[in-house]
Amino acid sequence: MTTWIWAAVAVVLFAVYLSWTAGRLDRLHARIDAARAALDAQLLRRASVAQELATSSLLDPATSMVLYEASHAARQADEEHREVAESELSQALRAVFAEPEQLAELRAAPGGEDAVRDLTSAVRRVPMARRFHNDAVRAARAVRTHRLVRYFRLAGRAPFPLAFEMDDEAPAALVPQGSPA
Repeated sequence: MTTWIWAAVAVVLFAVYLSWTAGRLDRLHARIDAARAALDAQLLRRASVAQELATSSLLDPATSMVLYEASHAARQADEEHREVAESELSQALRAVFAEPEQLAELRAAPGGEDAVRDLTSAVRRVPMARRFHNDAVRAARAVRTHRLVRYFRLAGRAPFPLAFEMDDEAPAALVPQGSPA
């Protein structure tokens, strides 16, 4: 009789462990969704600020066209091509603000200081949001690779989480010396 009690206790403990693991995985997926929404918001903010700067007539026409096309492509990209479009916007921002003199000229223009402040803020937030998202993806992947999670299908029908890989290096002129990008 005691063997049956111990077996029942073991089954109950195993079921509690599986339930706890499924709940943890669910929370990780919710964290991924929240981090992805924050990343999307930061990417949209960066593209919007860049597009606003490109149409503000604070930059020369050629530079405005380069920045406008890259920011427009980033805003209009579908999910499949989003990483590439965002990387191209990062490259365009680095090309436009390659020299500190260009940034100084922009700051000297009327309304330029506000534009630089908005752009700097937007550019610095994207790597942080991407890091949070990719950390959440990494944690969920680590749990999903456990055998018990796979055997008992604890992830349900949730898609396997994918990291967001892009070039998010900020232009050197927009990042103060000694601070992380």
